Amino acid sequence: MSPVENPEHAIGVHLVRLLEERGMTLVELADKVGITTVNLSILKNNRARAIRFSTLIRICEVLGCQPGDLLSFAPRS
Repeated sequence: MSPVENPEHAIGVHLVRLLEERGMTLVELADKVGITTVNLSILKNNRARAIRFSTLIRICEVLGCQPGDLLSFAPRS
C-alpha cells in the first residue's frame, strides 16, 4: 500500500520490492533479522506506526540496503 492509498501515512515501505530483488521470503528475513513474521508483515503492509532503529539497522544489514531504499517520504497534499 502506498502513502497515497493510506492517507494516515506519508511514509512508504518498499520491503516487497527489496525481498523480490533479493529472492528472499518474509519468513527468511524475519529469521535473519530476529523479529516475528507478524511484526515484519505489519511493516511490509505499511501498517506500522514506528520502527526501532535497531530493527531498521538489522533489516538494512540483511538486505544490503540503505534506509532510503526501504522507506520513502511522500508529502501529503
